Amino acid sequence: MTEQEHDTKEKVTRLTSAERTREALIRAGLRLFGEKGFEAASTRELAAAAGANIGSIAYHFGGKEGLHGACADYIVDLISSVAEDALGDVAAPQTYPASPRQARAMLGQALQAMFGFIVQRPEAGEIVQFILREMTHPTTALDTIYAGVFEPVHKRLCGLWEAATGEPAESERTKITVFTLIGQVVYFRIGREAVKRRMGWREIGQPEAAAVVSVASGNLSAILDAREREKS
Repeated sequence: MTEQEHDTKEKVTRLTSAERTREALIRAGLRLFGEKGFEAASTRELAAAAGANIGSIAYHFGGKEGLHGACADYIVDLISSVAEDALGDVAAPQTYPASPRQARAMLGQALQAMFGFIVQRPEAGEIVQFILREMTHPTTALDTIYAGVFEPVHKRLCGLWEAATGEPAESERTKITVFTLIGQVVYFRIGREAVKRRMGWREIGQPEAAAVVSVASGNLSAILDAREREKS
């Protein structure tokens, strides 16, 4: 191995190690900021939870506030990638299906994607806890998450609702309806332990999630069918 190749290998190793540390700090931030809030979570606790040197927070993020902001950015990036599979790029100018049937199908796909992420992905628990903390004790992180995913995803779903039903996307009724659809998804994360106990489930794996999606999809179809009957 030449000296240049050796230096390149060491650089790659250092970068990989740095990336691992950065990711570990973000995961620790999601958990501890979600559990305790920004003020109560100390840099020492954050570093210890990540298995990192306390100085690494300043090195990677410029301090605790920077780490908090990076957690919000992580949430935006992750949820955006999940939403993109079902809804396309929610930050781009939107076009909607001309066919109500196609719009209904996209709403169903979006509901399924949300359930798959929120109910089954391990990191979703930390993300939901972080967001709930921001809802009750708002910081600039909530502004980032709202502008990055909440508003554009909600608007995209409202647009699909209009394409499926003819109801104006920005009407009060449409916006509330979409919030209720999202709410039934989120409940299965925040009420996860109660759901498992009542259902007698040891975990919410693929079969359990499929059962939940089936009922939620039925709820969506029932609401859409009711709107269709109102028009006739």
